[in-house]
Amino acid sequence: MNWLNYHHLYYFWMVAREGSITQACEKLHLSQPTVSTQLQSLEKSAGEKLFRRKGRFLVLTEMGQMVFRYADEIFSLGQELQQFLSGAASMERPLHLSIGITDSLPKLVSYGILEPLLNYATPVQFVCYEDDNLEGLLMRLSRFELDLVLADAPMSASSRIKAYNHLLGESAISFFAGESLAERYQVGFPHSLQAAPFLMPSQNTALRKILDQWLARHEIHPRIVAEFDDMALLKVFGQEGHGVFALPAVSEASLLKTPGLSVLGRDTSLKSSFYAISIERKIRNPAVAFLVERARSLLFESLM
Repeated sequence: MNWLNYHHLYYFWMVAREGSITQACEKLHLSQPTVSTQLQSLEKSAGEKLFRRKGRFLVLTEMGQMVFRYADEIFSLGQELQQFLSGAASMERPLHLSIGITDSLPKLVSYGILEPLLNYATPVQFVCYEDDNLEGLLMRLSRFELDLVLADAPMSASSRIKAYNHLLGESAISFFAGESLAERYQVGFPHSLQAAPFLMPSQNTALRKILDQWLARHEIHPRIVAEFDDMALLKVFGQEGHGVFALPAVSEASLLKTPGLSVLGRDTSLKSSFYAISIERKIRNPAVAFLVERARSLLFESLM
């Protein structure tokens, strides 16, 4: 059995964190030739390059990113052990979760799904990574860089990634506007939206597809003022009175706490779905299983 050389791994970890051999050497109090030789030895053991040069800096290759994730866990755990032995930390370690979230998932929905983790029986430390590319998040999931992906659309059946969709729930869609616009367009909803200024999610989102179909079915043609990848930014433009916008009704109670924002109406036949995507068909991670169960039973139960 070939044993891992932790000195080589530690030097690699420091270089990856600092972004250059020079800066890592200053922290390690070692010469550049020494650290460079150790990195070469680690790359030889890995059988692949772990860094590539980008200008004056070193950036991780795909293999380097995977090795760094393991190294980061190893040496972060070592630091926790030192703190515990010195009496500076408690014996109970938090569970660590890495969660990918699609940009198109409304922030209030993301919050509602994640917030119960703060009350889990064991302390949980979670890190959220947002991306507008679901396939990119799924790729990270397949490399075990993420424990879970949250999305407003299921993974496509044509995806090359082997993973599983877990439906969390469905929500009707509510339509919102600032007070001045609300007074004008509430009466006669939804046909009052004809030629109304509208703030739309971008074309590549699940919510946009749902809204386009709904508008076509009702033969409504709003005036699209702007389109957004970032749903939080869409909400800001809406609350400032620049247009009507639509979001899942599950976030309605929180949205209405925003001064000057009103509901024009809602359509319960219009549904937005939310998913947790995992590598496992049956989720075994107890914290992830708790998150999924709580979302289904508390956040979406009354709306399904």
